[in-house]
Amino acid sequence: MNITFLGTGTSSGVPMIGCTCAVCRSLDHRDHRLRVSVHVVVDGLSLVIDSGPDFRQQMLRARITHLDGLLFTHEHKDHTAGLDDIRAFNFRQQTDMPVYGEPRVLRQLQQEFAYIFAEHKYPGVPRVVLHPIERDDEPFDVLGVPVLPLRAMHHKLPVLGFRIGNFCYLTDANHLGPETRAQLRGADVIVLNALRREQHISHFTLAQAIEVLEEAAPKRAYLTHISHQLGRHAEVEAELPPWIRLAYDGLTISC
Repeated sequence: MNITFLGTGTSSGVPMIGCTCAVCRSLDHRDHRLRVSVHVVVDGLSLVIDSGPDFRQQMLRARITHLDGLLFTHEHKDHTAGLDDIRAFNFRQQTDMPVYGEPRVLRQLQQEFAYIFAEHKYPGVPRVVLHPIERDDEPFDVLGVPVLPLRAMHHKLPVLGFRIGNFCYLTDANHLGPETRAQLRGADVIVLNALRREQHISHFTLAQAIEVLEEAAPKRAYLTHISHQLGRHAEVEAELPPWIRLAYDGLTISC
């Protein structure tokens, strides 16, 4: 399995519009973060988790020319706003795009992208096939690949992470129940959100994320959904144990 971090930033991205802090002015490319998304290649399938507003730029930058499916963690705009740009893959591949998400999330997509689902479609709109994730306690099938949902809470909003083989991906969370914490154990790689150092209503802080990872004890861990408030990449990463790294846009790992 190969994983590419397409975006590792929070909803505002880094640099943030109008900000002149040291992180937003940094010349280190690792401090330039598009909205959070990841590309997973497993068993020959090309999958993307979340298509935020930077989706087109991310596809071009990572030179992704084929996409077999799109998974959504939840319905917030920084995770869904780029759905329209999957039509490029419709044109290239001459097929509808499988889209996976909880029923609530798919209903929100149908509302926000009503033209995609209209009875009489305008020529050239994206073509998708919706696959509801009905249960969060058993794997669902993505074109022959079993994917285990990982339930988390984003303040009061239930969201999903995903475990594919020994790779776990969780973003936009600030609480994991005991069942999810158990599902993380034994993973080779865990990706977890760590927004900033200060307490936040809906995201793990750096210290909270480290606590979760120390309990799960994967071989390697990467932090994502990072805001400019966390600090410069190089300085923060120097504080971390060797097995926990800050993810950055364009980082590719194998699992």
